[in-house]
Amino acid sequence: MTQKVCFVTIGATAAFDQLLRAVLASRFLQALQGSGYTTLSLQYGKNGQQILADFDAIAQTEKHNIEVTGFDFNKQGLGREMWAAKAGEDREEGVVISHAGSGSILDALRIDVPLIAVPNTSLLHNHQVELAEEMARLGFLVHGDVNDLPAALRESEVLRKERRAWPPDNRIADPSGRGLAGVMDEEMGFYD
Repeated sequence: MTQKVCFVTIGATAAFDQLLRAVLASRFLQALQGSGYTTLSLQYGKNGQQILADFDAIAQTEKHNIEVTGFDFNKQGLGREMWAAKAGEDREEGVVISHAGSGSILDALRIDVPLIAVPNTSLLHNHQVELAEEMARLGFLVHGDVNDLPAALRESEVLRKERRAWPPDNRIADPSGRGLAGVMDEEMGFYD
């Protein structure tokens, strides 16, 4: 059987329980199954283990035949897990769903796998919404809404066929005048 992986990361520094609960919801698991996914792999952070344990206690029928696994953190980074979503000999190309932090976004873009970036709106001085909006506008990822991940999953199937290559061509037309470099400079705290 060919494997198709959805890898979800909440990042290393902040809890994002809302995203974890959303990807473990029956509605989203049903959307994964309908799109041919076989595996949901979660990087759940230091506080998400209980959410996964609670999920594991539910009936198998509620899991929609999706194999669900998880871990708290990988000190070597998430490259191996993101690569599992890339097409391979025994794998169909899947998707990465990530909080909209710049490091996770760049990691997924470098691997060239469809990406859904879901801003964690509970953070103070949140930059994630702006980054996800701009990167989606430029055609690199889907800006996902934690309250409607099935829609973002459907959008990622369109993105799979139309996404732009990373790194971007520096000649991208940008009506805002900021361009990707401007967004990244702002993200990294480099101001003029």
